[in-house]
Amino acid sequence: MAVVEDVRSLGRELERSYEVWVRDRLKFRVGSIVYVAFSLDERVMGFAFPRDERTALVASEPHTFALPSASDLRFNWVHANLAALDPREARELVVDAWRLVVPKKLSRAYDLAHPGGPG
Repeated sequence: MAVVEDVRSLGRELERSYEVWVRDRLKFRVGSIVYVAFSLDERVMGFAFPRDERTALVASEPHTFALPSASDLRFNWVHANLAALDPREARELVVDAWRLVVPKKLSRAYDLAHPGGPG
C-alpha cells in the first residue's frame, strides 16, 4: 500500500519539479504544468498519462486506476487508488508522469543516473 510520503521526496528531487499546495491539495509541477496531484484525503493520486493509453490502463486494473471526471477528460490524466499500489509502483508512475512534461534530455539524464529506475 502506497501513501503520499512514498513519493513526496521523489517529486521534490526530480529536476525542475516542485511542490505546491492548491486548495489544501498537494501537487507537483514542472513550470506551470501539474503532473501529479493528490486528493484532499490523500487516497487518490492523479497523474499525467498518455490520453490514448489510459482507457487500456483503466480496463487492465479497474480496482487500481480510474478515468478523471468528465470535465478533466480533455487532459492527459488518470487517477490511481494509492492503497492498491505498492510504493515502488507509485514512484514509477510519478517518474513516468514527470517524463511527459520535461524535455527528453532530462528524462535520458535521469535514466543514466538511475539505471534501476526509481528506488
